Amino acid sequence: MLPEFEDTGNLPPGIHLASLDEVIEKYGYNPKRAWLIDGLKLLIPKLQVAGCKLIYLDGSFVTSKELPGDYDLCWSLEGVDESKLDLSLVDFSEQGRANMETLYRGDIFPAEIPEGASGKLFVEFFMTDKNTGDPKGIVAIHIGKLS
Repeated sequence: MLPEFEDTGNLPPGIHLASLDEVIEKYGYNPKRAWLIDGLKLLIPKLQVAGCKLIYLDGSFVTSKELPGDYDLCWSLEGVDESKLDLSLVDFSEQGRANMETLYRGDIFPAEIPEGASGKLFVEFFMTDKNTGDPKGIVAIHIGKLS
């Protein structure tokens, strides 16, 4: 079960495991959020085909903000066959990131690579409030069978 938001509007610090259905129930409460979830539903099968088992959701989508612009997501590289990945998921050029957002409605990164400015792995970077530097929570969803 996903926790309630803190007074800051963020989830409590840590990684909060949820099912896709729980995410839809908690975060899909208006048309904009439902539209973002539809993008997530387009993305997940693309990651599953390549063997991805775990994704992490972040950004204003997993906050109390009523109308988030998009979602931020990072996906675990563990068990992924890169030759089966949608090529749009590995193009981090300006145009490539714009294509990702058009296709899937979010900012998408591999979890275990460093974010450029901070040097932290994306999964760790996501757990820091970009405005305050304070720890915050993210949501993890298992999307494949665990080994």
